[in-house]
Amino acid sequence: MYEYRKLTREQREELIRWRREKGFPLHAPPHLEGFRGEYLITAACYEHRPIFEDPKMLTELTFSVLEALKNSAFSCSAWVFLPNHYHLLITAHDLREWSEFLRRLHSRIAAKVNREQKQPGRRVWYRYSDRFIRGERHHWASVNYLHFNPVKHGYVDRIEDWPWSSWNAYEQMYGAEYMEEVFRSYPLNRYGDKWDP
Repeated sequence: MYEYRKLTREQREELIRWRREKGFPLHAPPHLEGFRGEYLITAACYEHRPIFEDPKMLTELTFSVLEALKNSAFSCSAWVFLPNHYHLLITAHDLREWSEFLRRLHSRIAAKVNREQKQPGRRVWYRYSDRFIRGERHHWASVNYLHFNPVKHGYVDRIEDWPWSSWNAYEQMYGAEYMEEVFRSYPLNRYGDKWDP
């Protein structure tokens, strides 16, 4: 969405033509539908606004999403929530079902946060993107990317200082030494470059 705005009229027309030829949605990220697997999901607030910058609101967002996932057909192996976006590592049978689940969940969350922040009708969410996880290396690099996100965006200096992620649960389950080895073995390098504006 953000890069599209920087394109010239001719570049936009060419991009739309290309997306139409490929059968992609014209103005939305295409989703890999019909494949069971693990996906890195990224959901962002509209215009990347920090709607959940208040710690109480961020805690409520985290709880709402994780609680909904517990009662769903999807499993979530890692997560991180930030004031303007979040990432989940989920397993889904079909992203069509995920899309509907997320649409309903985001609608409930948007209504609640807009009511609490006295912003009726404000658009809270902008679509989601997904990346199919292709193997163990990709899985662990994604876990590292997700847990490193609060540091990347300058919210904290150390991963373990961000309470709205699954890092501490991973550390409790596997131990600090193991997680440090995972971080060394599956380095981020350029993973996720330019995903966030």
